[in-house]
Amino acid sequence: MLVDSHCHLDPYFRGEVPEVLARARQAGVGRLVTIGVRLSQTPALLALAEAHPEVFCTVGIHPHNAGETPPPEVAEILALARHPKVIGIGESGLDYFYDKAPRDAQAESFRRHIRAARDSGLPLVVHARDADADIAAILAEERARGGEFPFLMHCFSSGPELARQAVAMGGYISFSGILTFPKSGELRALAAELPEDRLLLETDAPYLAPVPLRGKRNEPALVVHTARVLAEARGVTPERIAGITTANFFRLFRKAA
Repeated sequence: MLVDSHCHLDPYFRGEVPEVLARARQAGVGRLVTIGVRLSQTPALLALAEAHPEVFCTVGIHPHNAGETPPPEVAEILALARHPKVIGIGESGLDYFYDKAPRDAQAESFRRHIRAARDSGLPLVVHARDADADIAAILAEERARGGEFPFLMHCFSSGPELARQAVAMGGYISFSGILTFPKSGELRALAAELPEDRLLLETDAPYLAPVPLRGKRNEPALVVHTARVLAEARGVTPERIAGITTANFFRLFRKAA
């Protein structure tokens, strides 16, 4: 079985979720996590998760949206996370590439999501783009201040030093279709060296469709292509990668078991 640990069924697949899930099942994808980007989106995510046994969700505020409302109260995140199908916090983090929200608002939101992850024991889904140093610093500071917390660096395309720092802090690394792109040789080299017990797979659908479908709309079934490239990078079979990444998913996202 494969797992798509990060996709966006809402709002991008409204009206066609059953068909999308059927194609995922045919491809061997047995679990999907649809990700929260605004707390106001939570009812829609819960409706999807409640309607489909293989679908789980997270609750959180994307860094792009961190300036739309005051920083979330940790208690508000925790209350939403009590639902049995909410298995993670986020996505949250820092995005200095688009800078759609003030950086101080992104950082404060990120810290509050970290505290919610620590208090709930649920993994934090971390978004990091062009912000490696600040992501690493905030993760380390919050860990030193309040103790360890589970987290996942999603759709990893940052530098190798951030990956190594994240792993050293107990984090997991998730690879998307970016891993399959022709110019991603350095990312594949990093994927080959990381500990196998920290690797996950995702699509980030509808974005970042993998080769050979780059430029098309991505969907959970296409995670098989990223799994194949990860297997090639590490010199193992796709079946081995499926087993490793699925076991890692259940170890990190314990509520999905």
